[in-house]
Parts: sequence; C-alpha cells; structure tokens
Amino acid sequence: GIVAISLALECPSATLTAVDLKNGAISVARNNAGRLGASVRFVESDWYSALAGQQFDVIVSNPPYIAAGDPHLAGDGLPFEPLCALTDGGDGLDCIRAIVAGAPAHLASGGWLLFEHGYDQGEASRNLLAAAGFKEAFTHPDLAGIARVSGAHL
Repeated sequence: GIVAISLALECPSATLTAVDLKNGAISVARNNAGRLGASVRFVESDWYSALAGQQFDVIVSNPPYIAAGDPHLAGDGLPFEPLCALTDGGDGLDCIRAIVAGAPAHLASGGWLLFEHGYDQGEASRNLLAAAGFKEAFTHPDLAGIARVSGAHL
C-alpha cells in the first residue's frame, strides 16, 4: 500500500484505489493510511478481478518481479518479505504480463500504466506494452540510475 499511500499524500485531490491479494497486507496498509491521513480505498483482489467495470486515469503497480532463483531473494533484507510479494515463481514477468494485459479494460482513454520491474526487465516490459497497444513505452531509472519503472499510455 505504500505506493497508493504516497500518491494520496502527494496528490490529496486524487481518488485512489489500492488492491492486494492478501487481506493481511490490506489491513497493514489501511492502518498506515489512517495513521498518516491518506485517503485510499483498499480492495482485496487478484489484480483486476474485483474491479470489473471500473476505469482509472492512471494505474501504477509494484508487482512481484524477481525471477525464481535470483540471488537477490536471499539478500538485501528481502528474506523478511513474503515470497509471493517478490517473485511469481517463474521468470519474474508473469505478474507484469497480467497487469499489462488487463490494463486496457480499466484505463480511461489516454490513461497511463506505470509499473516497477527488475533491473534487467526494461526491454521486455516495453515490448509487452507495445504488444498490448500502448503508445510511447518508456523505461525510467530509479535514483541510483537503475532502469526500474516502465510505462506507456493508451
């Protein structure tokens, strides 16, 4: 929920909906949002399944994207995170594929999709976006200069 909470605090006039597969994660995020005064609607959902008929101007996500067996799963404080929040158990792109494929049905005309991904997944992410009909796909570096966010618009 940190992405939605941060957006709510930075853009208080925005209407935000955050989804998570795990009710426990939603409880923690809801508590954090309340404590920080962030207005966010939280929904338990497997990506878009609980959002039928809803459209958004922007969809942002920080999905599980680490490939199974990646040595980063054992370091950098990641062992304290639930494994399902880090990896899809495959190549790290399954969740990104689902997000990109489902986004057009939930984005308003001209809407933007932005998502975090692994340091080596920028090209694959841009290809997925282009194949799904998105325009002007790009990858942007994080503050360390590592390619970490890709996006595009309809």
